[in-house]
Amino acid sequence: MSRTRSVTASALGVDRRTVLAAAGAVTLTAGTGYALRPAESHAATAAGTPPAGPSGASGAPLAATTAAPAAPLAPYTRGTTLDSVATPRAGGPYRRLGDGPGWKRVVRDELAAARSGRAGRRTTLAAFVQFTDLHLADTQHPLRVEYLRSFDSHLWRPHEALTVQGAISLVERVNALRGGPVTGAPLGFVMTTGDNTDNNARSELEWFMKVMSGGRVRPDSGDPRHYEGVQSSGLKLYWQPDSAVRDADKRLGFPHLPGFLAAATREVNSPGLHVPWYSTVGNHDALPLGIYAPGDPYLAEYAVGGRKLMSLPAAEARKLQDSIKSTRDPRGVRLRELLKAHTRDMRPVTPDERRAPYTPAEYVKAHLDPAHRGAGPVGHGYSPANLDAGSQYYSFRVADDVIGISLDTTDPGGNYQGSIGTAQLTWLERTLRENKDSYAVVFSHHTSASMDNTRPDPGRPAERRHGGRELVALLAGHRNVLAWVNGHIHKNLVTAHSTAGGHAFWEISTASHIDHPHLARIIELTDNKDGTLSLFTTLVESAAPHRTDFADLSQTGLAALYRELAFNAPGALPNLAGSAADRNTELLLKKD
Repeated sequence: MSRTRSVTASALGVDRRTVLAAAGAVTLTAGTGYALRPAESHAATAAGTPPAGPSGASGAPLAATTAAPAAPLAPYTRGTTLDSVATPRAGGPYRRLGDGPGWKRVVRDELAAARSGRAGRRTTLAAFVQFTDLHLADTQHPLRVEYLRSFDSHLWRPHEALTVQGAISLVERVNALRGGPVTGAPLGFVMTTGDNTDNNARSELEWFMKVMSGGRVRPDSGDPRHYEGVQSSGLKLYWQPDSAVRDADKRLGFPHLPGFLAAATREVNSPGLHVPWYSTVGNHDALPLGIYAPGDPYLAEYAVGGRKLMSLPAAEARKLQDSIKSTRDPRGVRLRELLKAHTRDMRPVTPDERRAPYTPAEYVKAHLDPAHRGAGPVGHGYSPANLDAGSQYYSFRVADDVIGISLDTTDPGGNYQGSIGTAQLTWLERTLRENKDSYAVVFSHHTSASMDNTRPDPGRPAERRHGGRELVALLAGHRNVLAWVNGHIHKNLVTAHSTAGGHAFWEISTASHIDHPHLARIIELTDNKDGTLSLFTTLVESAAPHRTDFADLSQTGLAALYRELAFNAPGALPNLAGSAADRNTELLLKKD
């Protein structure tokens, strides 16, 4: 691939373009290609829409990343999983966590040979951080289906009341990082790849925006004086932290923690990210429960109402779970019938309009709200053009030689698996073609293997939907694509894609921040100046200490407890960290 812009290295191997990574809001029409310049983002709009000004609708100056520190930074390990990883100590069945050895970096050369001396030659193209699957959860929300636990223990998480505290601690970790662990390059931005919220609730969307951009957050809804979720129900099916009742989780060693629920719903403060951040939408952000097509009036009313179902016989729970997994009930008919049949079994809770589902337009508007700008950019990738077009995908300039592309892989027709429509696929192909002289990193929520839901979009019933195989083929047809970065599967997995006669690229899937081991990923792109490129991936945990103190119910103490409770959650999958080759890596590519 020819390059019209060269990469000039500093003495530290940090390219000046990495300082420019980050954002503003500038429209890109679907019918016309505009050259992406540093500090621009482009939404996909209806053909013929004129581009907005480079400062976005507000006219405010564009965000910029923190300047690179003067002292050499790289390589370093402190604050990353190269240095230390939360590790279970002896004992059981409930195991306390402590400091453990870090994970080594693995060189993967399936797509290009590793050449000696590259560390001394390389220059930096970009460095950024990926968050994914934060699942900020309003745990008192009536529409939650905790009662599925009667059939399968892992279908409810005992630590979900601490998602906000855990996410803030992750923000604190990124703010404390010294730059890219390999290159020392300043971190240009954070991209969150979807499932930022858990129940498609307005309360959760507000918490997410404040966690990322800074502010005071009270992770509570309903009656501010009393917790009204399953953890104060007295039901032995769930961990009752404040009560001495011998529930199922306490029999497994979970602690009795008086005051836990009051502490979990107490107001906390997020400093907000100190670098620009971008947002990608996931199925839990767009669909009630991350599963059902939006717009059902009964479910919407139930979400804000004064009744909540908290228990269900195991046989009925199994039938509901089977209907979800089978994907044959995208509109939630089975759930609606079940709730109506169990009206008398519901418990009273305080109604709250903040629990209402939000629409795609409201999601975009929240990002455009000046109150949530933080370190920028305006709209965090989205622009007014997205509102005009009813879209949630866009492109943005990462650095002079790199663009980012954020996709919307959620199917509005329902189902937790993904796909994209023909209009978006056409836009993606055109964006890659018109920016052929820039490397490209593609972001989405779903992975290639989880994009197998091609149910029609109710808003565009005649439009074809496209799955993961077609997307892999499209990306392999463009020699500027370096990586596809995603989440959804809650597991670290790095996949080499190389199709016959096509270009090779890496798919980087990162574990969630709701299930242990609670990770985010730093990604550094480098030119090795020997005909190869390297993508370095380094996992990080939150800033919370590995060791917990049951007497410490402070914001930091709860963030540490969040990790430990998740590790001990009944039925938690033990393999979500992935193999060593899916964690801290150097991923080599031929420079086409």
